[in-house]
Amino acid sequence: MFGHDICLVSALLAAAGAVLPVLLLLVVSRLLWEFRWSITRDRTCKLPLPQGSMGWPLVGETFHWLFQGSSFHISRREKHGNVFKTHLLGKPLVRVTGAENIRKILLGEHTLVCTQWPQSTRIILGPNTLVNSVGDLHKRKRKILAKVFSRGALEAYLTRLQDVVKSEIAKWCTETGSVDVYVAAKSLTFRIAVQVLLGLHLDEQQIAYLSKTYEQLMNNLFSLPIDNPISGLRKGIRAREILHSAMEKIIEEKLKKQQASDYCDAFDYMLSSAKENDYELTMQELKETAVELIFAAHSTTASASTSLILQLLRHPDVSGSARAELESEGLISDAHGCCRSRCHGKIISEEIDAAEKSTSEWRSTTNKSMCFEAGDKEEGCRSRTHVPYLSLEKLSQLSYLDRVVKEVLRFLPPVSGGYRTVLQTFELNGYQIPKGWSVMYSIRDTHETAEAYQNPELFDPDRFCADRDNSKTDRFSYVPFGGGVRRCIGRELALTVLKTLAVELLATADCTLATETYPRMQTVPIVHPVNGLHVFFNYRTHGIERNRRESTHI
Repeated sequence: MFGHDICLVSALLAAAGAVLPVLLLLVVSRLLWEFRWSITRDRTCKLPLPQGSMGWPLVGETFHWLFQGSSFHISRREKHGNVFKTHLLGKPLVRVTGAENIRKILLGEHTLVCTQWPQSTRIILGPNTLVNSVGDLHKRKRKILAKVFSRGALEAYLTRLQDVVKSEIAKWCTETGSVDVYVAAKSLTFRIAVQVLLGLHLDEQQIAYLSKTYEQLMNNLFSLPIDNPISGLRKGIRAREILHSAMEKIIEEKLKKQQASDYCDAFDYMLSSAKENDYELTMQELKETAVELIFAAHSTTASASTSLILQLLRHPDVSGSARAELESEGLISDAHGCCRSRCHGKIISEEIDAAEKSTSEWRSTTNKSMCFEAGDKEEGCRSRTHVPYLSLEKLSQLSYLDRVVKEVLRFLPPVSGGYRTVLQTFELNGYQIPKGWSVMYSIRDTHETAEAYQNPELFDPDRFCADRDNSKTDRFSYVPFGGGVRRCIGRELALTVLKTLAVELLATADCTLATETYPRMQTVPIVHPVNGLHVFFNYRTHGIERNRRESTHI
């Protein structure tokens, strides 16, 4: 017995002897890692570095950030304040929240800071893209691309854009089961990018292949900058090369034709603008710009589209008010093309009587069979919607819908923030931000904490009414598209897509949550529902707003 105890003690001591050096090594390495970054502070500045942790050697707090999502920033902001330091994706970084702090960063472009996305993003997207260019190159590229997103260009895109939206909603409404909205929204915005912006005529197989490849690029856009056969960076590079190869063939064919067309796409506007500015775009620039145009129109807009549908589901009163506005503007009509009347948001009694004669199951089956009987699915479904073609002028008249879209982008901004590299040490909130470090300004946290908004945790489109909208006086409290000279150049296109989707969806479809609860929203790398947002879509029968499903609907 005594010998057994000695053996046990010996084993424990041996295990401790093996573990303790490892623990000691980890502690020492972490302390040295912290010290390594503490000595990078600017000695000419008396202010201290921001509070925070640099995490573990090499990886910093990258894995905490990836797995914890928004709670990573919330917990550290609560502990350290609106300015704190961390280490993400291979770089020392200061995370910044608050309108005044963001103002200094966004207005300090080219003097205090310059744009710099994570290294993996720069490598995958390429050096010729607008997001990665700086100085005079950025100014020249922005001037050329400005024409792509001008009002005239958006007006030219709108009819084709609306056709794509109509076609996709038709698919949702004829789906026999539920639709994963985020997946469907990514399909929608990818089609808008390739068919509307790039003007490409691709078959379904080509679209599916390019979409899958692009998804692989996006999934690895924010990776550790480690290039090996199994790394995320290498996967992103492979996806980029496939896209560039496909784009080169398509661009060459497009440039060879050079024939007059009734439709001008983004490439046409870009080539015209480059010619006006005496700038000749190389094939490499065209390929990288093509991928960037997809990047601009796809992921963030898909995220915002999903958030829009989620909030309309959560808030049927908002959906009702938006529908009432569409009716008042003549954008909802019955099967005979006649505009319906509404009194205080209630459907007239004749429609209610008609509604009592049907069930949601009957309506779902009838709507789907009528669509399929049309022969041409898209044309058949389009004949049921009766939403006239829109114009930018008509969209601008939808003031309540505009407030809804603004609130969606405040409540769930697709992108959590923007990256900058510090050009010279400056002061922020009583701390020094050293030259050479990265700064990430937080869009989401700023929206959640801005004093301009009462009860920011509530979804309230009317906060943007003229008599309540404080974001106009404190413009850096509302920055879903960034600000300053780096403000998102495609913001008007994104707003046009969201409003067009809302009009078509509210006018033609009833939406019902297919799950018992709403999904949790993940915020990294962009806002999206964990495990998807599953929804049943059905055509509205003669505009009747009732849906017999037990769960929430719009």
